[in-house]
Amino acid sequence: MDPLTLILVAVWSFIVSFFGGLVGLVLGNLRLPLVVLVGSSAAAAAGANVAISGAAALTAAYAHWRGGRLSWRLFAWMAPTSFAGAIVGGLISDALPNRVLLGVIAVIVLYGAVEVWRYRRPAGAGDVAVPSRRDLLVNAALVGFGVGVLGGVVGLILGSLRLPALVRYVGVSPYAAVGTNAAVGVVVGLGGLVGHLPGGIDWAILGVGAAAAMPAAYLGARFTGRLDEARLLQAIAAILVVSGVSMGVQAIVG
Repeated sequence: MDPLTLILVAVWSFIVSFFGGLVGLVLGNLRLPLVVLVGSSAAAAAGANVAISGAAALTAAYAHWRGGRLSWRLFAWMAPTSFAGAIVGGLISDALPNRVLLGVIAVIVLYGAVEVWRYRRPAGAGDVAVPSRRDLLVNAALVGFGVGVLGGVVGLILGSLRLPALVRYVGVSPYAAVGTNAAVGVVVGLGGLVGHLPGGIDWAILGVGAAAAMPAAYLGARFTGRLDEARLLQAIAAILVVSGVSMGVQAIVG
């Protein structure tokens, strides 16, 4: 692969991951079209892309943890099911029509943007409030598995799908959702990588993309704490709209 192509992958990975780190996402769907375009095959590129997303999520999660925006209890419920789902998705990635799947995910992500925009903090909830009710934590585990499967199939960690679900169906505050979503993304990225190993990985793209995405996601996550909750919700909703529209375009044009 020629150096100019790798530089392009690095630059775009940095830009995307910075804004993703800001809102607890790594926006792999915005990186995916370029990676697929320059990759050796769609499957190998998807494997590289999901691993880059996981690497970016790692540094973002570290910054969110340092900022007190990560719930380890919620992570413990979501991580195992997310990992298993991502492996399953990676293994069946060649058996499902990606364009149809991307179209469905795009609609769900856009709906999620509406839910995030409409979010209002429950009375008495803290910045990193985490539900204690067992049924809500079970919801988190189910969300982790379902989103993990979908992400493994299309080569994305799909934080843009998981984040609004955490706010809407698990009942956590936006700050806890942002940090925990990034941490779960690390596990999904690892599971997706494992699931794609039998079909091959574009290792050069993975190396260059991860090297650029990791510091960018960390820097973006450092800025999260400077936003008040209303601004954070607005930023999340706006980026979810961009993410959903991007997936819709990919579903239409292929």
